[in-house]
Amino acid sequence: MNTPLIGWTRCAVLAAALCGLGSVAAEPVGFVKTATGNAQVVTSGQAVAAQPGTPVQEGSVLRTGPGGALGVTFRDNTVMSFGPDTELTVEEYLYQPTQGRGKLGARMGKGTLNYVSGAIARLQPEAVTVNTPTGTIGVRGTQFLLKVE
Repeated sequence: MNTPLIGWTRCAVLAAALCGLGSVAAEPVGFVKTATGNAQVVTSGQAVAAQPGTPVQEGSVLRTGPGGALGVTFRDNTVMSFGPDTELTVEEYLYQPTQGRGKLGARMGKGTLNYVSGAIARLQPEAVTVNTPTGTIGVRGTQFLLKVE
C-alpha cells in the first residue's frame, strides 16, 4: 500500500540525491605547467604544493616563496609565470569562445609576473585586467612584465 508518508519519503530521498549532483567541482580554469621550490595553489582555503597538472580554479591564490617559481597555462592559452615571493589571486575567469565571451581578472599583491596573452586578450582586450595595490593594468598587447614590491 502506498501511503502519503511513503510517497513523501521517496520524494525527499530523490531530492537529496539530485541535490548531491549539483555539488560537482567546477571545471579548472587552468593548470600548473611548471613549479620549482616553494610554490602553492590555494583553493577554497586548501593549500597544495604546486606541481605540473595541479588544477587552478577561479578564486585560487597562486603563491611562491623565496626561491620559488611557478608557471600556469589557462584554458584560453594565457600563460603566467611567477618569480619568487609572489602572490596572485585569480578573481574572475570566463572563457566561452563559442558565445564570444571571455574575461580574466586577477589581483597581484606582491612579486613578479611575466604575462603572455591568450585568446581572451586577443578577442576582447578590455576584458583582461590585473589589479595591484597601486593601480590596474589593462591588457592591450600580448606580453608584459610586472613587479609589485
